Amino acid sequence: MTEKPSTTLAGTVEKIIQSPYPGEPEKAQIAVEGADDLYKEIRVENTLTTEDGDEVRLKKGAQVEVKIEADPEATIPAK
Repeated sequence: MTEKPSTTLAGTVEKIIQSPYPGEPEKAQIAVEGADDLYKEIRVENTLTTEDGDEVRLKKGAQVEVKIEADPEATIPAK
């Protein structure tokens, strides 16, 4: 199996956002290092799963890695 082209960026959890709607999950806002200032924050559902299958959540200030990967067919050679 061919490995997908990827990059990993450092990030920091800036804040935890509670959902205004019952039953909706909270979000973690992550500042991605190296991204343009206007586009550096992403918000994702604050649910992770451990190797044992337990659900955990991120804490404010946590250091994280943001991995971006693509199928080889979705990429072109760099110039």
